[in-house]
Amino acid sequence: MSLLSDLINLNLSETTDKIIAEYIWIGGSGMDMRSKARTLPGPVTDPSKLPKWNYDGSSTGQAPGEDSEVILYPQAIFRDPFRRGNNILVMCDAYTPAGEPIPTNKRHAAAKIFSHPDVVAEETWYGIEQEYTLLQREVNWPLGWPIGGFPGPQGPYYCGTGADKAFGRDIVDAHYKACLYAGINISGINGEVMPGQWEFQVGPAVGISSGDEVWVARYILERIAEIAGVVVSFDPKPIPGDWNGAGAHTNYSTKSMREDGGYEVIKKAIEKLSLKHKEHIAAYGEGNERRLTGKHETANINSFKWGVANRGASVRVGRDTEKAGKGYFEDRRPASNMDPYVVTSMIAETTILAKP
Repeated sequence: MSLLSDLINLNLSETTDKIIAEYIWIGGSGMDMRSKARTLPGPVTDPSKLPKWNYDGSSTGQAPGEDSEVILYPQAIFRDPFRRGNNILVMCDAYTPAGEPIPTNKRHAAAKIFSHPDVVAEETWYGIEQEYTLLQREVNWPLGWPIGGFPGPQGPYYCGTGADKAFGRDIVDAHYKACLYAGINISGINGEVMPGQWEFQVGPAVGISSGDEVWVARYILERIAEIAGVVVSFDPKPIPGDWNGAGAHTNYSTKSMREDGGYEVIKKAIEKLSLKHKEHIAAYGEGNERRLTGKHETANINSFKWGVANRGASVRVGRDTEKAGKGYFEDRRPASNMDPYVVTSMIAETTILAKP
């Protein structure tokens, strides 16, 4: 008798050319990830060769019941670390049957910005530091915390080692390897300041691919946590009080910034960001006012300041960039629940397309 695990791990290529494609999209809340699978006749590597599909938008908060059909357009393909073989994960965005992007489709507008000739010429690079908190499913309380109580104060947990400091490392490491397998440019992981909180970094990635990779990395994390019976929270301040919040620091550079004389380009870009601070804050994630208080390595949400090596700034420039006279900067304002399509394209639009 076969075990369930044996059947889950069946190698389809031994008996058929058919593959399974898991179509992934973003639901009505802007943070809930949805997916469903379909059989395809053979391996596919080009998203444009994949068929469009549809789903019931009335069940995801994205369409009324009397006109509920929403169409999925495949946009990016990744290897499937769960089914493996030639099976794939497909990142999609969503449209009406008439071909109009639905309101929650933020990728469509981002792709327009990233296809602008001026943006294309600058080869925008992104590195996104995605923080998140692992929660005990039954009590909605951080992993490793005593139920109804609190661990010792922050200090020993950041990049910590040991059963009393690092909670959920098996999930984190499984996610790291699964993202590498999938073809995501995941560049590292670390334990964060608050116990039960972790971070993974995606990048460098160019243009719209940064958003695709962060969303699929989030999807893979949710799937692994599902297997482990643990809940993933992207809330920017999951625990009130003297505990660090969760952000999605966004590192950014253009071709001009990476070339000699780039530091001056960086300073001009930061000046442009300062002039649109309120607009960026409004688009950088829900509940960010609970995180950006001026404490716990943040700048106050109502003010904009930048500095070299200053983790209490809105925008931080690294010492290495200052010394080299070129490089990148880090926008520290985005919350952990930000939409990477919105944040990456908005930074490009403000720093490249906006007039001084």
